[in-house]
Amino acid sequence: MIEIREATRDDVDGIARVMRESLREIGRRSYDDEQVASSLVHLAVPDELLIDDGTYFVAVADGQIVGCGGWSRRRKTHAGSAQSTSDAALLDPATEPARIRAMFTDPRWARRGIGRRILELCEARAAAAGFRKLQLVAMRSGEAMYRACGYVEVGEAPVRLEDGVELECTLMEKLTP
Repeated sequence: MIEIREATRDDVDGIARVMRESLREIGRRSYDDEQVASSLVHLAVPDELLIDDGTYFVAVADGQIVGCGGWSRRRKTHAGSAQSTSDAALLDPATEPARIRAMFTDPRWARRGIGRRILELCEARAAAAGFRKLQLVAMRSGEAMYRACGYVEVGEAPVRLEDGVELECTLMEKLTP
């Protein structure tokens, strides 16, 4: 049985492990070795602000984190160590979309509905907070799941990591349920 719960600071190491394993195996299907290596350094970084906000979730099976993801009422669009002063600014739910953030599944647990369950929880919580639209920057490896969940492509959204490596990503949106 898989339990989905709010993440705590005690989960940071487990979240980072899932991020790394997902990027190494699932990410490799869409990105080259240089992009994966850079992602492991710059994207496999849990955003503790999401945890503190109570908007980040973990899927736990047999006491181990097997998936993670969240939503945010803040401007930052993706994980990573680079930050600007506006990243923590709050979004206006009446006029701006909530952000879906840092969705990862342990490759050994992929294709079991974990990502979809976390995504649905994020959508419901964002809607309860007054957001009418959701937005995400999808890595190529996650686009099919997001499309299957009703997200539509808005445009290309390449992510330039701190070392200059660029990941091809897609900006996607959905109205809240």
